[in-house]
Amino acid sequence: MSMTVSQYAAECAAQGMRGDYTRCRADFTVPQDYGVYSEADQAVWRTLCDRQTKLTERHAHHSYLDGIAALGLIDRVPDFETVSAKLSAMTGWTLVAVPGLIPAEPFFDHLANRRFPVTNWLRSMDELDYIVEPDMFHDFFGHVPILTQPDFADFMQRYGEKALELIPLGGDRMVTRLYWYTAEFGLIREPGQDLKVFGAGLMSSFSELQFAAESGKANRVPMDIETIMRTGYEIDAFQRAYFVLPSFEALNRQMAESDLAAIVRRYKEDAPLDPAALPARKAAA
Repeated sequence: MSMTVSQYAAECAAQGMRGDYTRCRADFTVPQDYGVYSEADQAVWRTLCDRQTKLTERHAHHSYLDGIAALGLIDRVPDFETVSAKLSAMTGWTLVAVPGLIPAEPFFDHLANRRFPVTNWLRSMDELDYIVEPDMFHDFFGHVPILTQPDFADFMQRYGEKALELIPLGGDRMVTRLYWYTAEFGLIREPGQDLKVFGAGLMSSFSELQFAAESGKANRVPMDIETIMRTGYEIDAFQRAYFVLPSFEALNRQMAESDLAAIVRRYKEDAPLDPAALPARKAAA
């Protein structure tokens, strides 16, 4: 690992990041400390969930909604250990608490071992619409329900394994793009279904979910892993392209069959593709 826990904690403190990184274990996990959540935290959680559920019930893929129902994520701030037991029985995944963003290598190692890192703190009531750092609502409400979907659960583990292989090849940015356009901002249209959403960045965003699913202005592009890995993305603005999966099975299959190392070697020095210039196709509209 290129940076020790104490070095990373000092760097995060210098940058003003909110999580308590001084409590990190060697793998960058921390206790959840469920007892510290106040009634104000519980009110924020219920407000966020109630507001966002009105959108996700219309636009989320059915497997995400099934995951919400199976795991029980709405009424109170979730207890990671309790939810882990349910999730593990379904797809073999568990949750680990982290103080916020953690370095790439331990993050990918957690994914490769079917452990999903979830931030242990929650935004405040005056941050409902936007927060700079990912918090528990983004990580949990956005990511965790879809981990009950077997094909996507397998994809996430394979992604973690492949990412660890590609980092030494100089593929850091390219593997990040793959995560960004699938796990964070992915859309899906399975046979016979309307266009649906599953990416956590959309699930946890009140405004961008509406833009991607309802506005008619979003640039929707058919999924292709090589193109995804070459395409730039937006950190603090709506995405200028959203990739549409034909199915979770197709994503998992394409991930297994693609030579990601060859893609990295071929394109790692190239400037990223402009997402706004990617041609949308009628099938993805």
